[in-house]
Amino acid sequence: MKSQVPAIDRLRLAAISFSVLLVLLLGILLPGGAHAATAREIDVSVNVALERFTKEIKGSKELLAIAKGVLVFPSVYKAGFVVGGEYGEGALRIGGKTVGYYNTVAGSFGLQIGAQSKTIILLFIQQEALDKFRKSEGWKAGVDGSVALISVGVGGALDTENIKDPIVGFAFGQKGLMANLTFEGAKISRMNVEK
Repeated sequence: MKSQVPAIDRLRLAAISFSVLLVLLLGILLPGGAHAATAREIDVSVNVALERFTKEIKGSKELLAIAKGVLVFPSVYKAGFVVGGEYGEGALRIGGKTVGYYNTVAGSFGLQIGAQSKTIILLFIQQEALDKFRKSEGWKAGVDGSVALISVGVGGALDTENIKDPIVGFAFGQKGLMANLTFEGAKISRMNVEK
């Protein structure tokens, strides 16, 4: 007699299997394993990411100058096989100085396979948006604040005069600025790191 596993149990088993695979993939892909980086490591990576941002995007220096705060995740790793996840560590800077360290976590479900890394930069243009972010225990994009993803127009320059959103975001891959991404659902939490 052949036992039949209900469809719902097969789906749960598949989801658990894919989640375990995801954790294993992220553990392999994260530099140095799955441990948190030190403050110095994060700050160095943030410096490199901001340098790349100002070199590649015309108008980025002007935008950084008007931003009340800048949250940079130098390497956000994404891996998945049907069930996917993202994780990255970064720093919030105000006036060019680091004022806190954060991580970002997001999950997704759908047609996906493989792994990749990207840099995410969020600019808090309005003080109210920055204050709300800093007071939150766990800030979720799309719930606690919306992030306008900026893509560069013709000529490769930012139009800083027309940016009216309280929070704007940029995502870079290996080939430069990425379009057609969303920050919705990403959870950002403050973290304690070794000095």
